[in-house]
Amino acid sequence: MGKKDVSVERVPDPQILNARDAIIRVTATTICGSDLHLYNGYMPTMQKGDILGHEFMGEVMEVGRGVKNLKVGDRVVVPFCIACGNCESCELGNFAACENSNPNGYMPEKLMGHATCGAFGYSHLTGGFAGGQAEYVRVPFADFGPMKVPSNLTDEQVLFLTDIFPTGYMGAEFCEITPRKVIAVWGAGPVGQFAIASARMLGAERIIAIDRFPYRLKMAAEKAGATDVINYEEQDVQEVLRDLTAGRGPDGCIDAVGMEAHGHGIQFAHDKAKQMAKIQLDRPLAVREAILACRSAGIVSILGVYAGYMDKFPIGPLMNRGITIKTGQCHVHRYMKPLLERIERGEIDPSFVVSHQMNLNDAAKGYDMFNHKQDEVMKIVLRS
Repeated sequence: MGKKDVSVERVPDPQILNARDAIIRVTATTICGSDLHLYNGYMPTMQKGDILGHEFMGEVMEVGRGVKNLKVGDRVVVPFCIACGNCESCELGNFAACENSNPNGYMPEKLMGHATCGAFGYSHLTGGFAGGQAEYVRVPFADFGPMKVPSNLTDEQVLFLTDIFPTGYMGAEFCEITPRKVIAVWGAGPVGQFAIASARMLGAERIIAIDRFPYRLKMAAEKAGATDVINYEEQDVQEVLRDLTAGRGPDGCIDAVGMEAHGHGIQFAHDKAKQMAKIQLDRPLAVREAILACRSAGIVSILGVYAGYMDKFPIGPLMNRGITIKTGQCHVHRYMKPLLERIERGEIDPSFVVSHQMNLNDAAKGYDMFNHKQDEVMKIVLRS
């Protein structure tokens, strides 16, 4: 309804609009850290009445005449990024760069140079699609996007295949992990936890979690597999990373924070003031720190969401030390099936990040709780 103002309202049920559509009854959805960028008013093109939510799963209730791979009653998870499956980007496996799924492509084209893909519940910049924090949702390109999941796995085990598990995995994969690699992860929220867990699965020798909340660092060490943790409010991150890596810096640095990074000192105050004045959309403390910490010729993997342009970007250190940046919205369709197979083999149980179960009617309370990190909140699952 507005900045830091969400409510649960009765709205018309979604309808089939295209032959490739499906209607899904949502059985589980979540509040994502990326939703807080919308909630806090930092993402442009939000409108009053927009339905939020890009992580959801449920039961197929109706399909368009062009959908042959799904039937009523199927249990599915739905990727947050909407992909057509037919354009050149989709054929190359770059599903989050789909060329056909964003009807408002002219908006990101003006801001970013080219259109982005469509996404559920994530502003009119990504198409204005109604999201999944609802009882029912219309899913475009349903003959390509949703994936059926087995009944023997719980919602909490498969729900995060919609976004944060593939996103964390892609971020770790970007780092080209081999058994001797040291990986540092900025942000021990849900995406950071999955980046840590994925780095562990891919065989990293050392995984360092960086955050300011003790309960998140504890989860990173005890559940996700971090070998070391750094509380940046108590320790100098750069100094500790040098100590842990014989002065070289981590081989791969993952930014799982994004545009609302916290910190201290003049740089944080400067970024926060510019963001509040809307002179700058992003607070890039984490990505700056990751670039400066990364070993020469290493890789910086950016998973945190950024909206526009940033000040004081360290292009000199990046270029002169030969650092590679890899980033992007996750190509979820690429990872869903392989990661489901890992879950089925018992290599990981993604439900470890769930801290709260709430009714959809209590979503406003959930947003406030998540925004203020109350009650050691990590991940909230909503059900209607």
